[in-house]
Amino acid sequence: MRSQDYDRIYLSPPHLGRHELNYLHKAIEDNWVAPVGPNLTGFEQDICQYTGAAHAVALTSGTAAIHLGLQLLGVGPGDEVLCPSFTFVATANPILYLGATPVFVDSEPTTWNIDPTLLRTAIEDRLRLGRKPKALILVHLYGMPAQLTEVLAIAAEYAIPVLEDAAEALGSRYQGRLLGTFGDVGLFSFNGNKILTTSGGGVLVTNNANHARRALHLATQAKDPAAHYQHSEVGYNYRLSNLLAGIGRGQMELIEDRVKKRREIFAWYQDKLRELLGLSFVPTEPAGGRSNRWLTTVLLDPATAPVTPEQLRQHLETRNIESRPLWKPLHLQPLFAGAPMYGGTVCADLFARGLCLPSGSSLTDEDLVRVVEAVREVLPAAS
Repeated sequence: MRSQDYDRIYLSPPHLGRHELNYLHKAIEDNWVAPVGPNLTGFEQDICQYTGAAHAVALTSGTAAIHLGLQLLGVGPGDEVLCPSFTFVATANPILYLGATPVFVDSEPTTWNIDPTLLRTAIEDRLRLGRKPKALILVHLYGMPAQLTEVLAIAAEYAIPVLEDAAEALGSRYQGRLLGTFGDVGLFSFNGNKILTTSGGGVLVTNNANHARRALHLATQAKDPAAHYQHSEVGYNYRLSNLLAGIGRGQMELIEDRVKKRREIFAWYQDKLRELLGLSFVPTEPAGGRSNRWLTTVLLDPATAPVTPEQLRQHLETRNIESRPLWKPLHLQPLFAGAPMYGGTVCADLFARGLCLPSGSSLTDEDLVRVVEAVREVLPAAS
């Protein structure tokens, strides 16, 4: 069959319903279109109530939240910031915005997040060089909780503040507590492919009232308290709109349903594909952790699998099914050539062997069957 004979199955499309329309209609009827309004305030309250964070500042993107978060932690020109290599480029780009340098650290092979042992090695090596890292960006990749107990203990030992990048991890938990609330500052992304979307957007969360006030000030062009427009420092146009916040409010009403569906999709794939030659399901939830399973990811063993991840991806395209390679490690990106890197073999191997399967919460049973059948066409069952 030709790819055009099938409806497109996307990797992680937005999943909207009528809940969002209720808030949008209300905003338009009341003329609360821009710049701020009840939806924005309500959305921030919804985030706080759900996550347990004391303060939330809704922004135009998760990247904006990282940018402001690093400023709150004092990062500036000439500083160094610890960062996992195995993540999307938006995690590290704001380091460069501020004139700082990323110091990349490899993943550990169970959760795929930053390796605590190598993290300690990196910190001690930078200290020997007289370069104490100014901050640590801790990522929960694909919604999987990092080894938080170990990582946070190391950060505390060396008095390094933590910015918790939970862009992909809304609804994930560790020891009963929602991710995004463990760092000095945390953030979520509401990009169109995330488990909750506002079309585009993000939020900075913190338990520090001063951080929240400072973030709001910077996100609204850093206007000084005056009747006229007066500015003493650089600010940004980073505030989320009242309309998009309305979409977020409707999405928040269904967040636990969305998490449940994504976890069910992962379990379904695991059940139907576990016996295929050379295919395995990772990462693994740490003890006390629950992933939202934002994306279902698989690895192919080059010694036994009859196809490479790229060949599987191309085959799925012939069936009009979108899949995607894992993130290319940042230390392998031309943008970051020359940045310090500790380790590197684990995340490079994961990139070479991994693929993300369609995982959107709007997938039907028929969609999932199509994906599985397409995978089975090129990956036979192990004997």
